Order: sequence, then structure tokens, then C-alpha cells
Amino acid sequence: MGAPTYRDVIKAAERLEGHAVKTPLLHSSSIDAIAGAEIYFKAECLQHVGAFKYRGARNRLAAMNKAERAAGVVAFSSGNHAQGVARAAKELGINAIIVMPTDAPAVKVSGVLRDGATVVSYDRLTESRENIAASIAARDGRTIVPSYDDPYIIAGQGTMGLEIARSGYAFDGLVTCLGGGGLCAGISLAMNKESPDTHIFGAEPVGYNDHQISLRAGERRSINDNPPETLCDAIMTPLPGTLTWPINSRSLKDVFDVTDADCLYAMKLAKLHLNVTLEPGGAAAMAAVVTGRLPNSYKRVVVILSGGNVDPAVLDRAMTS
Repeated sequence: MGAPTYRDVIKAAERLEGHAVKTPLLHSSSIDAIAGAEIYFKAECLQHVGAFKYRGARNRLAAMNKAERAAGVVAFSSGNHAQGVARAAKELGINAIIVMPTDAPAVKVSGVLRDGATVVSYDRLTESRENIAASIAARDGRTIVPSYDDPYIIAGQGTMGLEIARSGYAFDGLVTCLGGGGLCAGISLAMNKESPDTHIFGAEPVGYNDHQISLRAGERRSINDNPPETLCDAIMTPLPGTLTWPINSRSLKDVFDVTDADCLYAMKLAKLHLNVTLEPGGAAAMAAVVTGRLPNSYKRVVVILSGGNVDPAVLDRAMTS
């Protein structure tokens, strides 16, 4: 399978029917007042494993043939993709090994273990997760399940875009977080076909603003060396994906970078006014909107709440900020 298409998103929706949660659109007049626009929130924090990543993982594994399933899978992730693969593998009876950094949030590691996957830990400063996964795949004949640079993963994430486009609302803007770009690419494939008048925006952490840099340069570029620390572990990606960038470079209207403080503020608002729990990376898109980054010409906007797997100490920090 080459670059994903709108048709692949439709096929993914068929595979996910009855498995993925069709997550709700949430609304708060209090947040509207803060943002100066009518804002709806696609609550993927209420998806299986607390994040949108289940969609892509389930689609990828469901598309595997009998021999591939028997050999098992290996994935590498700091958390949400890991949990998505572990859950989908459990449901489909596939053995899974997940390569996770030693500093991965405990709540995400425990979620992976709870679903029966094996965790292999690595030091993100001195070891390559890609090399470790490749070695395991070669040893066992396992299929590597990338977190974003895979057509099935992208198409699976795009099913969220179908749900938004078919929600009955006409949105003039959509804001999503950006890590490797799989979520944005999938949504773009769906929205560009079914809601072409909706402009798509991205949000990413300060220092990990590879899409912002790339969009302004007109070519795929990496972040600067020695980026600052960020709470947004889910979207700490240094370079846009090779499959995702060609899609996102055409669909993105603009990209905003957000600080940890912005994300903590958004987490607090989400808890108080939407009654949902977000992790910092999962709050990045909301952070951009509630801190006034979006041009005021956008009057009805949908924002992706991409994940809610947060360690209690970080949530406490948000609520007391």
C-alpha cells in the first residue's frame, strides 16, 4: 500500500465499525466566551485507551493477514500509540512487544502491561528505539507498527475526520495537535473530501515545532538542536513524517506553537467546563484556541482533544496553575 487516500479512510471506517468509539462533540459557552468563537471539542480522550491512537492501531492490525497475525507485532512509542497497539492486539489475539522509553509516563506503561503486551525499555538519550524494534522484528518475523508513518495508521486516524464532517455542523476551522502528523494527515484526507471549506490548523510544543518550521520553509525540516523540555511527551517529534508531510503541507493553513503553561491552562479549562481529563499533548490544540492564536475570522471551530492519559501529579499541577 502506497500513500493513503480518502478511499483508505472509508475502508478504515468499515474495519473500525463496532470497535472504535464514535466520540462526542463537547461544547461549553464559558469556553466560547474565552475563545471569542463557537468551539466544539472532539473528545478523543474518551476513545478506547484514552487517546485517538486506538483508531490507527486497530485499523493496521485488522488489515494484517493470518500469517502476519501469527508472527506478532512490535511497536515503539512513549505511550498512547503503545496503548493503542496493545489493546488492538489483545482484541485480535496478536502477540505484541512495545519498545518504550524509560521516562515514559507510568500511567501509559501500566496501560500497556494491563492489556498483556510485553514492554522493552530503552534510554531515549543513548539508544535507538527504531533499531531495537527492527532487531526484534527481524528476530521474530514480527510486523513493525509505526506510530504515524504508515498508510493504515493514517487512514485509521482519518475516521475521526469522517465523524466530524458528518456531524451536522459546518465548521470553518479545525485545530489538531501535531506530532509526527498522522492524525492531521488522516483528518485532512477526510475533511478535504467531505468538508473542503474547513481550514485545518495545527498546534505543537515550543521547541518541537517541526511542522511550523517546515510549513514556513516550504519543505520538510527538523527542529533545532537541544529543544527545551516539554510536558507534551505524546507529541515530541523532531521531524514531520515522510508519508504525512506531503498531505499536511497542502492541507495546513497555519501551525501554532504552545507552551507547557498554555497546555496546563487548557487542561484546567477542560476539566472545569467539559468534565474531561486531558494530558498536556492532548490539550495542545485547545491551548492554541483558548490563548487566542486562531484568527478572529473563524467563528465555528472544532478542536481535537487527542488524549487524556496523564499522571496525577501533572493533572494536579494543571488544576492549581
